[in-house]
Amino acid sequence: MHRHYNGAKTAMLFALLGAVVLGASYLLFGQSTGALTIGLVLSLLITGISYWNSDKLAIRAMRARPVTEYEQPVMHRIVRELSERAGQPMPRLYVSPTAAPNAFATGRNPANAAVCCTEGILQILDERELRGVLGHELMHVYNRDILTSSIAAALASAITYLAYMAMFFGGDRENRNPFAGMLVLVLGPIAAGVVQMAISRTREYDADEDGARLTGDPLALASALRKLEMGVRARPLAPERQLVSASHMMIANPFRSGDVQRFFSTHPPMPERIARLEAMATGYRGY
Repeated sequence: MHRHYNGAKTAMLFALLGAVVLGASYLLFGQSTGALTIGLVLSLLITGISYWNSDKLAIRAMRARPVTEYEQPVMHRIVRELSERAGQPMPRLYVSPTAAPNAFATGRNPANAAVCCTEGILQILDERELRGVLGHELMHVYNRDILTSSIAAALASAITYLAYMAMFFGGDRENRNPFAGMLVLVLGPIAAGVVQMAISRTREYDADEDGARLTGDPLALASALRKLEMGVRARPLAPERQLVSASHMMIANPFRSGDVQRFFSTHPPMPERIARLEAMATGYRGY
């Protein structure tokens, strides 16, 4: 589905993130094979947990519940139609009792996927705009973006945990480099966050474009994103720990964003996403 060859770029970003995990272990816990083993085991453990639980974490964080076709006939009809068009199984559908307008997809593959809308987004979007949003979310599932972003978030968290563990356990103090340890402690989480941000932003642009192709209506998603930008600004979510961990899955950054937060956001700027969709609608391919 991708036209931007982001598979190779994502693989390189994952390699960089994994190298940061191993490097942090090496510098913080003593420069030895044992230290590298700690980092490798931690990376594999966190990646495995993220793989098997990627369809549950965000649902739980948003307190979402499954909805029947009787409860949400429009949502069911749209997702069924788009799933059939893509030749993919229909995901489970959820609604979160949240006034903040947003939506997300989760699940490690199309057979184990779920799509969730908040009550807020269902109130502010018309059917055409909702179709654009659901097309975007389905493409996250079909492009395996949920697994990718979940693993990126987990590995990024591993960097922070390694840094904190070093403060208490520290390894062999005679063999450790104190300056390197402080450098990892300060810059490691920042580097991990930047890599996670790059992966997430790339995937959002792809889901916008691929979702617009699936629905055949780029302007519907552009219109929905405008409403979402205003809606999130009016009703941002509180940055609770579980919500922060799940925020990279949502179609719009759910938090109130200042200039610094915006720079480190896992979401591309909304005006850029809208401009790309409008250019796509007019047949321009210059981006």
